[in-house]
Amino acid sequence: MTWDDLDARLDRRPGTVSAYLGRPDAPPTWTRNPDATHYAASTMKVAVLLALHRAAEAGTLDLDTPVPVVNDFTSARPDAPRFTCARPYDNDDAVWQRLGGRATPRWLADRMITRSGNLATNLIIELLGLPAVAEAWRLAGARHSVTGRGIEDAAAREAGITNLVTAADLAALLGGLAVGAHRPGPLASPAACTAMVDVLLDQRHRDDLAAGLPAGTRIAHKNGWVRGVRHSAGVVLPDDAPAYVIAVCTTTDPATAPDDLDACRLLAEVSATAWAARHDLTG
Repeated sequence: MTWDDLDARLDRRPGTVSAYLGRPDAPPTWTRNPDATHYAASTMKVAVLLALHRAAEAGTLDLDTPVPVVNDFTSARPDAPRFTCARPYDNDDAVWQRLGGRATPRWLADRMITRSGNLATNLIIELLGLPAVAEAWRLAGARHSVTGRGIEDAAAREAGITNLVTAADLAALLGGLAVGAHRPGPLASPAACTAMVDVLLDQRHRDDLAAGLPAGTRIAHKNGWVRGVRHSAGVVLPDDAPAYVIAVCTTTDPATAPDDLDACRLLAEVSATAWAARHDLTG
């Protein structure tokens, strides 16, 4: 399948499909609506991960010093009361089992990424503050992505404060971590970038981009989904070709959206097409 064929296939899908494909730290090989904004879902957790490691490197927190596990958070709307998460809405029960106890930020970050834990995410945002996450996006070169609030901050959501991503910005963030693992860069030290890539490699939700790759292929990625939304972005590390970064974001009307399985199949198809072209990507 050529890129024109793939674009034609995506043109027939309702809603907006955005994509970015290329080598890290190089111009893209193929893009589609790369700067269109989408509700972020859980993909914004990668920026939270970066902000956490930057804070650790700055000495403002210790990744291995336990912090209280609570369900009580500051709203991003200044005049709003504090808010809580709903346990049934979360993807990870392990953090809830520690409610009232303590956990290390390192462990919370692992649960945030590999299991897409929402309570873990809000605990880390509460530790850092949203400006630290905004700085992580800025350093990655993101132009349109915003982490404006924590998860389930209803008062902020009703006030129009939201979380947005683009395929290009997700690719810049994931690609920046991959490049930063090998040489000093603006995001964090090579050791910290390597640690973040290792967490992303351990992703347990593997039913979209990873599903389009041969079994055993390494991909450091993060996905996110809510009704009408399915995104995934990561760095693929083939054994027989240079690494490449891929990001795909899909948004459709929640009232008429195909089921999530259909969206996962679409992302897997894009991933398989990119894999087939892995030797020929420019950059």
